[in-house]
Amino acid sequence: MKLQRVGEPGRERPILLDADGQAHDLTPLTHDIDGDFLAADGIARAATALAAGRLPRIDVTGRRIGAPIARPGAVWCIGMNYAAHAAESGSAPPEQPVVFFKAPNTVVGPYDDVRIPRGSDRTDWEVELAVVIGARARYLDSPEAAWRCVAGYTISNDVSERRFQLEESGGQWSKGKCCETFNPLGPALVPAAELDAKDLRLRSFVNGEPRQDSSTIDLIFDVGYLIWHLSQFAVLEPGDLLNTGTPEGVALSGRFPYLRPGDVVELEIEGIGRMRQRMSASDE
Repeated sequence: MKLQRVGEPGRERPILLDADGQAHDLTPLTHDIDGDFLAADGIARAATALAAGRLPRIDVTGRRIGAPIARPGAVWCIGMNYAAHAAESGSAPPEQPVVFFKAPNTVVGPYDDVRIPRGSDRTDWEVELAVVIGARARYLDSPEAAWRCVAGYTISNDVSERRFQLEESGGQWSKGKCCETFNPLGPALVPAAELDAKDLRLRSFVNGEPRQDSSTIDLIFDVGYLIWHLSQFAVLEPGDLLNTGTPEGVALSGRFPYLRPGDVVELEIEGIGRMRQRMSASDE
């Protein structure tokens, strides 16, 4: 079972994909896939409704696929969470999670264009396992308890402008992370109970050429630890998004050129799916 949102930006409707890929309308249960739905055990209720035949089939052929969750209240991001990526960035592996934020309005659909910002010459790709929070996380007792706060998983492209991030940062990364369209998300939300996030293969491609190829087994800080750690400093709410970091193979390494208008980036994580974005100029 997978959850999606289809339709034009701002007018998406929630659907459920069954094991055969058939789409079912979720509007009998909820107006959207958002924090309220997730906090009210919405995924379990959706599975029950599907099994009982209460979700009508729906034809979504040709419809745009949006981000699989409504605009999150917060987009939490973890930097340098794979040792090899930290090395290619010129840094030692961190002793504690490196945390930064992206603006919620960076989140777009998995096949939407990414707009390269004005003045950019170092726009970069980052395939990441994205975690959707399903229950409030506040002063959790342990990393093991944190897993119960996960609603599900999807794919994130943590697009970054490296000059903005590192040379014009003023000491933090947000300028290079919050440009419009800089967080494609999708193509679906996979319930936590249906996916083992501890060993998933992640890959990325630019214009059909391989770039990143790794596994979440190489995360320095895993999903449970990250949620537990963050809960000691802040409250994570249902519907929030957590980007868990990217493996080696980005343009920042110096091994590949940065993105230009017309380039196509594809990202995939096993068990979740594949997404694709075309790079466009900011004024296109």
